[in-house]
Amino acid sequence: MATTGVSSGSVSNHDRQEVASNSGQSGTSTGAPGAAAASVPSAPASGPAPPASPPALGLNREPMYNWQATKSSLKERFAFLFNNELLSDVRFIVGKGRQAQRIPAHKFVLAAGSAVFDAMFNGGMATTSTEIELPDVEPSAFLALLRFLYSDEVHIGPETVMTTLYTAKKYAVPALESQCVEFLTKHLRADNAFLLLTQARLFDEPLLASLCLDTIDESTADALNAEGFTDIDIDTLCAVLKRDTLSIRENRLFGAVVRWAEAECYRQQLPPTSENKQKVLGKALPLIRFPLMTVEEFAAVNPKPRVDYIDRPRCCLRGEEYSINRFQQVESRWGYSGTSDRIRFNVNRRISIVGFGLYGSIHGPTDYQVNIQIIESDKRITLGQNDTSFSCDGTANTFKVMFKEPVEILANVIYTACATLKGSDSHYGTKGLKKVTKESATGTKTTFLFFSSPGNNNGTTMEDGQIPEIIYYT
Repeated sequence: MATTGVSSGSVSNHDRQEVASNSGQSGTSTGAPGAAAASVPSAPASGPAPPASPPALGLNREPMYNWQATKSSLKERFAFLFNNELLSDVRFIVGKGRQAQRIPAHKFVLAAGSAVFDAMFNGGMATTSTEIELPDVEPSAFLALLRFLYSDEVHIGPETVMTTLYTAKKYAVPALESQCVEFLTKHLRADNAFLLLTQARLFDEPLLASLCLDTIDESTADALNAEGFTDIDIDTLCAVLKRDTLSIRENRLFGAVVRWAEAECYRQQLPPTSENKQKVLGKALPLIRFPLMTVEEFAAVNPKPRVDYIDRPRCCLRGEEYSINRFQQVESRWGYSGTSDRIRFNVNRRISIVGFGLYGSIHGPTDYQVNIQIIESDKRITLGQNDTSFSCDGTANTFKVMFKEPVEILANVIYTACATLKGSDSHYGTKGLKKVTKESATGTKTTFLFFSSPGNNNGTTMEDGQIPEIIYYT
């Protein structure tokens, strides 16, 4: 900020006004319709009609003679005039009610930086008034806009960025719009992705909307658990449900959608009955892919849907594929008689398992029929399975067998990996490890703990047997 050049011990008009402006910013809110509440100011509460002349603090002081000589650049001279009565030829009554502020400005500076202001002051329908009311704009956001037009300085924060973006769009200042979008992009996280997606759609910011959707794809469960999810509108909900790239099981996605429906019933003052939830979901309900649920998961859906649903799998796996091998040595021979090989495990962090590495035949190239499953052990719920086949080349290598869609694994929950093979005798692993840790390129460690599963399990234990590899994404 350029100094005012006033004598020692005095305070300039500029500084007085800016302090007054800043002191009036708490509790202010966006004038944009439909603005969200979390981390972004909400719509201003209705107040009494603004006074005939809102206070303009420090405007009666005499300007310092030859102040221009104290400013060494054009930028400093214009910055000095920001929010200053000196040479001003227009004043804005910004905001409404008791939050309204009277802000001086200079038509030439505003018209040079904004086509909207240029038309306002110089167009065919130009105003002749020297005092203009802007009840839909927040004083803090309008000051941020003026500061940018006078000095190219950007002053935005989490509490003011949305109102500033709205004001920059209203007055067609794309450079400030870009700064606001860049700020939002840098602060985009899973827990605010839905809030920012709603705002991006409201303000027609396709780049920001795309980045929000990418974040939701990558961390779907965290985004759905955030407070902002239940506040989104039906169109935003549908835009997300149409995506093939969400990284979450359909039953958990459906649970989140039910939470949204309950919140929408509350907003519409409807009892949260099953019928009303279906009513408020409307066009969103057919976007739930019930065919992707297991029989057990679908059995918990009540009442049952009566329309056709999409059965295209969702898959959002980004980054690098990893695998761990729980055995230190390979031996021969392991036979199959229709009994499943099983091993229990848990992981220290949430991952998505996409398949197993299995041993192949000791008799040369062979084809196997196989059913693979992951079961949540305590609840005995099958989370993912696939009936498929694979071919081996007769070596002691492992061979990938993949699930149709990723299986979400939560931290510190015990699961059972299951493989039922039909084919000739195979290799098997020995000297099994109870604990296996894999470190990613970014230094993140994923640790698996293995436990023998009770029962026959075709002989597979923590020490010996099948299912040597687990293939996953973090």
